[in-house]
Amino acid sequence: MRVKICRGTARGRIAAPASKSMAHRLLLCAAMCEGESRVRGISSCEDVLATLDCLQALGIEYSKEGNDVKIRGKNPRQYKPSAPLRCRESGSTLRFMLPIAMMSGHTAVFYGAEGLMARPMTVYEELCAAHGLTYINDGESIVVKGPLCGGDYTVAGNVSSQFISGLLFALPSAKSDSTIKITPPIESRSYIELTIDALGSFGIDIHWSDEYTLKIAGNQKLRATDVTVEGDYSGAAFPAALNLFSGEVAIDGLREDTIQGDRVYKKYYDMLKSGVPTIHIGDCPDLGPVLFAVAAAKNGGIFTGTKRLKIKESDRAAAMAEELKKFGTSVSVYEDTVVIYPAEFHAPSEVLFGHNDHRIVMSLSILLTLTGGEIDGAEAVSKSYPEFFDHLSELGIEVTRYEI
Repeated sequence: MRVKICRGTARGRIAAPASKSMAHRLLLCAAMCEGESRVRGISSCEDVLATLDCLQALGIEYSKEGNDVKIRGKNPRQYKPSAPLRCRESGSTLRFMLPIAMMSGHTAVFYGAEGLMARPMTVYEELCAAHGLTYINDGESIVVKGPLCGGDYTVAGNVSSQFISGLLFALPSAKSDSTIKITPPIESRSYIELTIDALGSFGIDIHWSDEYTLKIAGNQKLRATDVTVEGDYSGAAFPAALNLFSGEVAIDGLREDTIQGDRVYKKYYDMLKSGVPTIHIGDCPDLGPVLFAVAAAKNGGIFTGTKRLKIKESDRAAAMAEELKKFGTSVSVYEDTVVIYPAEFHAPSEVLFGHNDHRIVMSLSILLTLTGGEIDGAEAVSKSYPEFFDHLSELGIEVTRYEI
């Protein structure tokens, strides 16, 4: 799909998209309860639908009522996959569910889009080898077989917090206690805290015994409950960026007391308005593309902690450098740093490309409200924020969608 976005100033009020991060977590918790739970405010984005598909393949019954999902769960030690688990393009789904699927002694087969299956999974491969579990990755599928048991696990803290979260979901249901030792530095600690918070909502106790060690008691049972997904700061960062360009956009549904790490976008936007800052994004890599976009249209910026952007839906630093060049912006991409140089920002010289990455598309869309222009591959927004272009239209930005 191609979109044409006309130059304009955004004004109005919208609701924040539901937090994809919390939706995954709350759905998984509900699926591991012995009883019926209700998760309210679920987005229909592709990643969340992938998690629901995989739960169904594990034998979990659920029903949707509007934006609510009712789930009748069971102890994950009783899961018996009836079909392959198809994760689409969702890294969270794959990395969260692998350990959960290994709680039983049954074989589980995971599939995903080509880009997803190419993402690093070495952490789980090494853990399975160390604990005598089956793990086979042929590049097209991943086959695992447990049972995953309690015990001591060591995980690198600078790869992806999703591996740590995956173990946190599974290990409370193990028969014995567990310890997760995280080798420093820990990046994206806030996402680990989101997982602990979600599990706590269902009665699970996990605690830090020190800065790098998590203690998980075994034989815990999740308590069925009624929960609501909070608004997503990561998604809200895109329409909020319009306020940096004379917009007047109000966003409802964001919790002031959230523990979402991407809430820092407000602080970083202020920094980008007033100078050429150095910003570390190791704890909030999903903000990278929109921060690069704002820097390009403002005063430039230096961004550190960017190494993990290579292993997202696209190589996000390289993709943004390629697209920002069309606006006249020069970008230098190093191993763990990105530099956006101040430039004579102008309308793009050609059609932009979304790189099959929702955050690239949305970041470029914000810039096109300043200049006008077109983006190919705009359908990628359905991965996390399917209402994005509708929200732009509601804010007074003229958006035309068409197939080519």
